[in-house]
Amino acid sequence: MVDMTGHRDHHMLDLSVSAAVQELAAAARVRVLTLASSGGKQLLRPRAVIGAGGQARLEEPYEGAAGEPLAALPELQACLAARAASAARPGPDGGGILWLPLWIGERADTCLEITHPAPLLDATMHTIAGVVSVYRNFQNLLDYSERDSLTGLLNRKTFDDQLARMLQSTDAPEPSLPDRPERRQPHADQRQWLAVIDVDHFKRVNDRFGHLYGDEVLILIANLLQSSFRAHDRVFRFGGEEFVVLLRSSTLENAWKIIERFRTSVEAHHFPQVGQVTVSVGFVALSASEPPVAILGHADQALYYAKANGRNRACHYEQLVAEGLLQAAASNDTVEFF
Repeated sequence: MVDMTGHRDHHMLDLSVSAAVQELAAAARVRVLTLASSGGKQLLRPRAVIGAGGQARLEEPYEGAAGEPLAALPELQACLAARAASAARPGPDGGGILWLPLWIGERADTCLEITHPAPLLDATMHTIAGVVSVYRNFQNLLDYSERDSLTGLLNRKTFDDQLARMLQSTDAPEPSLPDRPERRQPHADQRQWLAVIDVDHFKRVNDRFGHLYGDEVLILIANLLQSSFRAHDRVFRFGGEEFVVLLRSSTLENAWKIIERFRTSVEAHHFPQVGQVTVSVGFVALSASEPPVAILGHADQALYYAKANGRNRACHYEQLVAEGLLQAAASNDTVEFF
């Protein structure tokens, strides 16, 4: 419990709770799962996992990994539909699988999955329930401190840590672990990307319709961001009408498709009272050799090129430089772009 509550980071909290529950339950495996929706289907995506005798590790999804369909686990599906506290699938010799959704209000975005080879004693279940309650409350506190109060997106102060983590993983070889099966390696042309998004003529919306409708526009755009980008991408509100997205492992072609899908969904959306709203986007590939401020600056350059050349478009920094439309800016990590 001391170890679990000593972290101020979702990833470390997931690792701590999975290790604690595995030890308490003498489980064959414990997983922390994300409950997500994609294409009208409910999916499970593992975030952390630990096996008996092993160490807890994070599970990073790769390009094309959709997740496990919730429909394949009818016991958990029925539990979530009934907003119940737990679901179980009996196994041989009194073992089985136990699922514990983390309910925060009417919503459960996280679930613990415990695979146990022997029956769980009542005292063990009582202790696990207490650990899960602390975990849920701590997750809620972290969400409160890390999320923008208006849109529910991740906020500006969490961006630095997320970007640093992605830069550390960029071009780094995947470690080989004895208890970990060989993972499918991403294509050589897959990279991480940073996109800066700005709402076109947002000041006009506030001036003409008032700040309440302006806030509604931002909330609806946040919803479109969450539905357009993938569950393992990270979406932030930087403040005002500016948003940033960190896209994980994707080719340039797929990054274009994902960004264009979002841009066109905003263009096609009818905003109550306001009507049509558009966005401009600038994006850049992440490079571990460049400081974060330079990466942000490059995406910002591409964004301002998009806004100066018609708006309602997405621009790729490297392409603009290659075509001579932008001059590559020298790195200067004392400059602040936002």
